[in-house]
Amino acid sequence: MRRPIVAGNWKMHGSRGENARLIEDILGGYPANAGADCVVCPPSVYLQEVGRMLRDSPIALGAQDTCADAHGAFTGEVSAGMLKDVGCKYVLVGHSERRLIYRESDQLVARKFAAAHAKALIPVLCVGEQLSDREASRTEEVVGRQLDVVLELCGPEVLGQGVVAYEPVWAIGTGRTASPQQAQDVHAFIRARIASRDARIAAGTRILYGGSVKAGNAAELFGMPDVDGGLIGGASLKADEFLAILSAA
Repeated sequence: MRRPIVAGNWKMHGSRGENARLIEDILGGYPANAGADCVVCPPSVYLQEVGRMLRDSPIALGAQDTCADAHGAFTGEVSAGMLKDVGCKYVLVGHSERRLIYRESDQLVARKFAAAHAKALIPVLCVGEQLSDREASRTEEVVGRQLDVVLELCGPEVLGQGVVAYEPVWAIGTGRTASPQQAQDVHAFIRARIASRDARIAAGTRILYGGSVKAGNAAELFGMPDVDGGLIGGASLKADEFLAILSAA
């Protein structure tokens, strides 16, 4: 049985004081014997400090991005080995904001996935379509292409050691959310796409939904058979909301 994951992506939010209060509140209300894995992904400048706060806790540390190269003259970049060195267990790759704002290609995202795996991090591969793609019935074409590039570079076994997160771009930070059935349809497509390479690995791959998940809609979304938790944006910055979503998972 696939163990759910709830991962909080703080994006470019927080300060030392705000981070300390948020972590204190989350740990203070953390459910005993939680049936889901929990991850928080603060901005890179706070990774080491937040990691110290999480020491000996059930919450894992994740990063929001990594460089595709292991080392070298790449000013401003942070490698997967560096993330591992400061205590990260997970790292997001290919978030829609990285693809759209910073023009990251499918090929670069696949290289980042491979780089993270090579350093024993768990990469969370983000895939998803824009509103224009959905309206033109291109959701499966776009998501399939993003997934296939990673499958071709890394193979299904390596992909299965990571996590996939479906994030419809039109539902991120907009207040719009894919219906549970819309989410399930795409998650089932993703699982079938992986199964076309290896059915056993597909059955065990955890696929998260990311797109305006809140306490009020989490249980219904997570109740879908192929939805294995959530990649949470704004709601991860509010301890009570984040804990309610974790409980739903």
